[in-house]
Amino acid sequence: MALAAAPELASPVLDLAKAIQLSVAPVFLLTAISGLLGVISVRLTRVIERALVLQGDGSESSDLRLLRRRMTLLTRASASVTITGVLVAAVVAVTFLGVIAVVDLTPIVVSCFVLAMLSLMGGLLLLLLDTRLSSRLILQRF
Repeated sequence: MALAAAPELASPVLDLAKAIQLSVAPVFLLTAISGLLGVISVRLTRVIERALVLQGDGSESSDLRLLRRRMTLLTRASASVTITGVLVAAVVAVTFLGVIAVVDLTPIVVSCFVLAMLSLMGGLLLLLLDTRLSSRLILQRF
């Protein structure tokens, strides 16, 4: 009789273990997102510092315009990547809620993940545009 009860008790534990396994990939994605946010923050800091130096000189208005554009792109990229992180965290949370509540929340998980990937693509494209502007600024000097 005790052996028959064991599979019933183990089922929720196995479901939770499966949820943990499914959450590993999104957690790695969160690590990559935090690294990407670090890169964007460093780039934004450098742009702001350069803009402050140029403002102090009172010259090179074309450089200041490009730097202003870069600040806008990097700020938007940061927002987009941050939204990605929130959505990926929601995927993990909803996955666990579905297991605990024994409810099929697959449509919510899929929606959050697709939105997260779209947001990540947007952030990466904005970072690419910033890189192109940065290259243009450097090429103007040489």
